[in-house]
Amino acid sequence: LSRFISLSDSRTHPTLHPHHTTRKMAAIAQLSSGLTARSLTVRPRGVAVKARASIRVGAVAAVEASTRPVWMPGRPAPAHLDGTLPCDYGFDPLGLGADSENLKWFVQAELMHCRWAMLGVTGMAVPELLTSAGVSDLPNWVGANTYEYWAGKGELTWIMLAMMNWAEIRRWNDMKNPGSMNQDPLFENYNGGDNKDVGYPSGLFDKMGYAKDPKRKEELKKKEIANGRLAMVAILGCFAQAITTGTGPVDNLFSHISDPGHINIFNH
Repeated sequence: LSRFISLSDSRTHPTLHPHHTTRKMAAIAQLSSGLTARSLTVRPRGVAVKARASIRVGAVAAVEASTRPVWMPGRPAPAHLDGTLPCDYGFDPLGLGADSENLKWFVQAELMHCRWAMLGVTGMAVPELLTSAGVSDLPNWVGANTYEYWAGKGELTWIMLAMMNWAEIRRWNDMKNPGSMNQDPLFENYNGGDNKDVGYPSGLFDKMGYAKDPKRKEELKKKEIANGRLAMVAILGCFAQAITTGTGPVDNLFSHISDPGHINIFNH
């Protein structure tokens, strides 16, 4: 009986060899040390997500900067011209707009010069064109000061100064306090509402409601600046032509078309 019990005991609990035990303990120690090292190097999930997000944002910004049109290819735009302004091509070689307050002023100054230049070129070309077509008898802008108007030069000068003073004071106040001039004092039915976009009044100046669509409004802003810059260059050409030839832009254009080989910029 004792012999049977010792035999069954040996089958139920086999004897562990020393080298097997050593091998298992070494494997367990290696696994434990690996897990410990990994736990020290693995970052929290939130940190990893933020790192990946920052890398993506940086990559997108780099791509946008490389594909953004600038006035001088290969030259990065200054930090204060980040592409949010209409027709912003990063042109500020002297850094005049680095100061945010100066930049606001320059933006409004360019906008006003653009609008006046477009009106000026139209006033120079259209009357001369209509007179050349025989539709009307309007003066050429070069000799506009000799034309007989409904009032004298002195009266007209004061009227224009008073009107410009009223308009410019309202514009200046709107620059200082955006939205304060939304209510038109003469036409009470026209109200700009909560518009605070300086230089782009709504109400009476947006009777067609173009500015109601933000996307379309941004497109129109770009078109206005682009056409305004072209008009400023064109009006300088009109001044130069008038000083050189003594005639208006339409007459200069027709003369050039009739004989481009002899009537051009190189022969004056």
